[in-house]
Amino acid sequence: MENLKITIIQPDIIWENSEVNLEKYSEKLEDINETDVIILPEMFTTGFSMQSEKLKEKMDGPAVKWMQHIASTKDAAVVGSLIIEEEGKIYNRALWVSPERKIETYDKRHLFSMGQEHLHYAAGKNRLIVEYKGWKFCPQICYDLRFPVFSRNLEDYDVVIYMANWPSPRHHVWENLLISRAIENQAYCFGINRVGTDGTGLKYLGDSAFISPKGRADFMGAEEAVKTFEISYTELHEFRKKFPLLNDRDKFTIL
Repeated sequence: MENLKITIIQPDIIWENSEVNLEKYSEKLEDINETDVIILPEMFTTGFSMQSEKLKEKMDGPAVKWMQHIASTKDAAVVGSLIIEEEGKIYNRALWVSPERKIETYDKRHLFSMGQEHLHYAAGKNRLIVEYKGWKFCPQICYDLRFPVFSRNLEDYDVVIYMANWPSPRHHVWENLLISRAIENQAYCFGINRVGTDGTGLKYLGDSAFISPKGRADFMGAEEAVKTFEISYTELHEFRKKFPLLNDRDKFTIL
């Protein structure tokens, strides 16, 4: 199985301004020509806003079409979460867009009630496993990181992704939980966060991360950044064979 290159974009998201943010991402991606997956943060066009009615778009909206365009032109899957309305409900929805413009979706399961997210968005019901170039990915969103049962690896994924707007007051939690999710699930773990200050005054310290199945972490710091990492299918599965902890996991039904 081939190695994959994964590109993380860690931005300072312009508050509630999708058009400007999309232009910004296009510029940041101009020099990225050799990658397999491009990952953006949670609500990457708006920031973590509760103005869902004002900012929502449909599945044929401009940001969705932008993701399809980038995936096609860069020949890479594009992943990120948007404010999406479908069938009368509004979701914090992660989209996985393939180079062929095919879309797979995951609606955030755990809504951040302390930030009133549950009052403005509908909760998802099912997690998503995406198969891509022989690898299996599990995309999740921000607050999902705190709930290890939901992300438990049932030997159905190789890579877990957390797209987030994770604020600075709980920054140490972000770092520790990401490492824990990688170790306990014997999977590569990517955490994608933003930097800067949002429209509510919350500050973000970034530290988007690439973490190996053994818990070795590469955090990206507190500045805007674009960075590409390479993951090895051979190394992952050789490690699982040598140390098969997933064989001893508890048996339970997640949903």
